[in-house]
Amino acid sequence: MQKITILIHCEDQKAIIASVTNYIASIDGNIIYLDQHVDADENVFFMRLECEFSSKNWDIEALKIDFETRLGNPLKLSWELYTQEEKPKMALFVSKYDHCLYDILGRYSAGELPLEIPVIISNHEDLKSVAERFSIPFHYVPFTKDIKEEGEKAQLDLLEQYDIDFIVLARYMQIITPNLIAQYRNKIINIHHSFLPAFPGAKPYHSAFKRGVKIIGATSHYVTEGLDEGPIIEQDISRVSHSHSIEDFIMKGRDLERMVLARAIKLHAEHKTMVYDNKTVVFS
Repeated sequence: MQKITILIHCEDQKAIIASVTNYIASIDGNIIYLDQHVDADENVFFMRLECEFSSKNWDIEALKIDFETRLGNPLKLSWELYTQEEKPKMALFVSKYDHCLYDILGRYSAGELPLEIPVIISNHEDLKSVAERFSIPFHYVPFTKDIKEEGEKAQLDLLEQYDIDFIVLARYMQIITPNLIAQYRNKIINIHHSFLPAFPGAKPYHSAFKRGVKIIGATSHYVTEGLDEGPIIEQDISRVSHSHSIEDFIMKGRDLERMVLARAIKLHAEHKTMVYDNKTVVFS
C-alpha cells in the first residue's frame, strides 16, 4: 500500500470535500481519514485527509501536477501533499538543559516519532556526550550578541548541509534571528516553560510561586519574530498548591515541558498542524 497525506486550505466554498473525495476515487485511491474545519469569521476552509493506493507503480510528481491541474487551480486551493515514506528531518537546538533532549532522543530511539534527527546544534558543549550516546552528530556553534551574524551563518550552513525540514528548540536559550525564522517560517518549534501568555521571562516558576498560583503549565508554539507570540501548537497544565515548593514547581514544570514538546513535535511531523493568521488548526 502507498499512503499519502493532503493538507488543504482555501476560501470556503461549496463542494470542496466532494470534489477532493471524487478525485481520490477517480484515481483508485481509498480515503482512510478525513477531517475539516471552517473558520466562519475568516471564511477559510481547512482539510486534512489520508489516502491509500494499492498500486505500487505510481509517480508522486505526476500526481501532484494532476492534482494542481484538476483541483488546485480551479478551486484556488493552497495545498501540500506528503507520502508516508517521507520522514521529515528535524534539527535539535539545545543549550545546557538536558531534560527535553533526553526525552526526545528516548522517544526517537523507541520509534515513537516519525522523523529523522540528523544533527544537534548547541551554543554550549555541555550536551555533546548526550548526542554521542545516541550516535547523532553534534555541532558546537558559539552564539552571543557580539557574534550573531557568524553564529547564524554557521547554523544556516549546517541546516543546509543536513537538509533539515524543521527545527526544535529543546530549551535553547538564545533568541532565534529574523533571517533564520524567515527561512523556516512555521517550521521552528519552541517549548515555553509557562502557560502562555502568563508569567513570561527567565524565571516563570518563581513568579508563579510568588503569586500563589493553583496551576502551572507549558506551551509549545511556532517561533515568530514576536518573542513567545507565535501560533500555539500544544499546551498542558498541572495543579499545584501552597504545600509545593519552588523545586516542586520546577520538577512538575519540566515534566510538562517534556510531554508538551513531544506532542507538538509528533503533530508537526505527522502533518497535523496548519497555521493561519497566527493561529493553528490542529487535527486529531
